[in-house]
Amino acid sequence: MIIAGSFRLIPLSVLDVSPVTTATPGSAALRNSLDLAQLAERLGYKRYWVAEHHNLANIASSAPDIMIGQIAAATRKMRVGAGGVMLPNHAPLMVAERFKVLEALFPGRIDLGLGHAPGTDPVTSYALRARQDARDGDDFLERFQELLLLERGGYPEGHPFRKVRAVPADVALPPIWLLGSSGYSAELAAAVGMGFAFAHHFSDYDAESAMLTYREHFKPSATMAAPYAILAAAVIAADTDAAAEQLASSADLHFARRAKGEYAPLASPQEAAAYDYTPIDHERIARHRARLIVGGIAAVKAQLLQLIESTRADELMVTTMVYDHAERRHSYELLARAFALAAGERAG
Repeated sequence: MIIAGSFRLIPLSVLDVSPVTTATPGSAALRNSLDLAQLAERLGYKRYWVAEHHNLANIASSAPDIMIGQIAAATRKMRVGAGGVMLPNHAPLMVAERFKVLEALFPGRIDLGLGHAPGTDPVTSYALRARQDARDGDDFLERFQELLLLERGGYPEGHPFRKVRAVPADVALPPIWLLGSSGYSAELAAAVGMGFAFAHHFSDYDAESAMLTYREHFKPSATMAAPYAILAAAVIAADTDAAAEQLASSADLHFARRAKGEYAPLASPQEAAAYDYTPIDHERIARHRARLIVGGIAAVKAQLLQLIESTRADELMVTTMVYDHAERRHSYELLARAFALAAGERAG
């Protein structure tokens, strides 16, 4: 960990959703993710996580396990993982086997982040689970326990799953991270002694409260002796504040439309500038901006350092949604220089 004055410069990582824009269809968005991952490794980012979302016009990342394999094959040493697998959508045995296969092919480089929400709307969620065993209500804990029991051989004698083994059986599951956007998620991660990643980029819950709750209540486990908390933040950095504001206008328009139930690919800054915003739109955008860090790299770095200090984050995971892929690459390049990632890689 690099110390800069009174602030800590911590490892940086990437959270990618493969943004779809009016000029970039989903197929191109997935290829852009491979390109960005290779750049992130060269720049010194610690890990690269891909999300799971379904039936969203602006996101192409629907199959994180497939993308993890492709990204890991296109890189050499950076950790690659799910941020995350939405466990309510999947049979735990399927998750275990897919991630054991990934761990077998890329040993020591895979992360399994587990999410509590379905990552989509209720109808699409039902379609994802229609051929699974029907379970009433929130069954995340049941599925999470099943995943752990399958991995640890914890089912008692006489249980029908007692002899079920996730294969390849000689490979352990990669490290499990619990993802969350609330105090409940933080407390669960602390209670089971696992890593925690907080979704500051979309949560209204206080990031400082969640991160400190996790740290204060953490119970060491067989897999993790001390707490480790990742803070996921939405960042748009550019050479100047004005340039960053122009890039962020695409996100502003997307949020204004989404609040009205309008879902579309990410629009260009030019289209955003021409949009006829209502006073309510401006109010909603202002609330959204409280979770979005935008500006020239000096201003962005200052805000991030304050956030790191207040939350005591061990790692910062950055997600950047802008219209132009080249500008997205540049935002990550600016952050890498500001946080001396390449120097940290050489020192390590």
